[in-house]
Amino acid sequence: MPYYRSVGDLPRKRHTQFRQPDGSLYAEELMGQEGFSSDSSLLYHRHLPTAIVAAEEFTPPARSRRPNLPLKPRHLRTHKLDSGGADPILGRAHLLANDDCRISYAVADRPSPLYRNAIGDECVYVEAGRARIESVFGALEVGEGDYVIIPTSVIHRIVPLDGLLRTLVIEATGHIGPPKRYLSVRGQFLEHAPYCERDLRGPSQPLIVDGTDVDVYVQHRRGWTTFTYANHPFDVVGWDGCLYPWAFSIHDFEPITGRVHQPPPVHQTFEGPNFVICSFVPRKVDYHPLAIPVPYNHHNVDSDEVLFYTGGNYEARRGSGIEQGSISLHPSGFTHGPQPGAAERAIGVDYFDELAVMVDTFRPLDLCEPALACEDSGYAWTWAGRSS
Repeated sequence: MPYYRSVGDLPRKRHTQFRQPDGSLYAEELMGQEGFSSDSSLLYHRHLPTAIVAAEEFTPPARSRRPNLPLKPRHLRTHKLDSGGADPILGRAHLLANDDCRISYAVADRPSPLYRNAIGDECVYVEAGRARIESVFGALEVGEGDYVIIPTSVIHRIVPLDGLLRTLVIEATGHIGPPKRYLSVRGQFLEHAPYCERDLRGPSQPLIVDGTDVDVYVQHRRGWTTFTYANHPFDVVGWDGCLYPWAFSIHDFEPITGRVHQPPPVHQTFEGPNFVICSFVPRKVDYHPLAIPVPYNHHNVDSDEVLFYTGGNYEARRGSGIEQGSISLHPSGFTHGPQPGAAERAIGVDYFDELAVMVDTFRPLDLCEPALACEDSGYAWTWAGRSS
């Protein structure tokens, strides 16, 4: 993260003696990215974070993916995946994936197990419901419209609150953070950035949980393993640094507008390895007297475009079947744009009431089985005025 936080009890100097009430040393742990060359945090544990008593291979739910063949735009109705009785991590329905990221959807009504993603960062977007995200850094309360960035290898769990929790999850094979163009060379948000440090929330106090022989599910580069820890990993009395889970509400994203239609980079919120995440929020639109507010037809030759529709009205998509919870995939190799008649209807409109999360990937996305199960098979033909 671009700024420093300090939570709980710490010694005055790092890497020095810090003793518990019984006189024993707290166990200092450095969690850092890119070896010892990038953002990091120091955590102080009551017990050794290295003490495991068992390790067993774990087989997650079977998942497969196949290329987008024949190549065509896709419309996924995620609310058709509602089943309940799932947790927010092991119950994720994988929809789209490539070698850089995976996009999943989860409908959950029960807490997840303790989990560590040792492959890359995760971006969890809350479509509906409330949750508490508990980790070795503390707890974060999140709700509708929140993005949560969970750094690689942070042990955490997601606890739904007040009924069903709906989340869109982007799992990276590297790190997710604000675009570099929004930050100074020292990591401060610049004046032109559409959000800043005041909009971000991190854990504010330690979370201490007692327990022994505690299981943690670890997803790693060669599969999954269940570690059994001698003591509960939530035993951190204090930490400081620039690496920790944090939340940002899409409702705090400040849109950038202009006289004519602005391209998607003005909506960029995060960047990851070979993909970007953008936020489309309610906003004033184009004020040139001859402006056409909806997007022009476009063909992004280097990227697949994914849009998750999470609120408001989508004038450009009227007549296509898009609804709350829809995901559209417009792949490289296909020219896409507004539905027939949308350009004329938009003339004179001065405000868009829409909410969406966009993921643009720079390698093609494959389709996973749950995506095929909730696909609207007639979507590709809607530009021609046909539904099947």
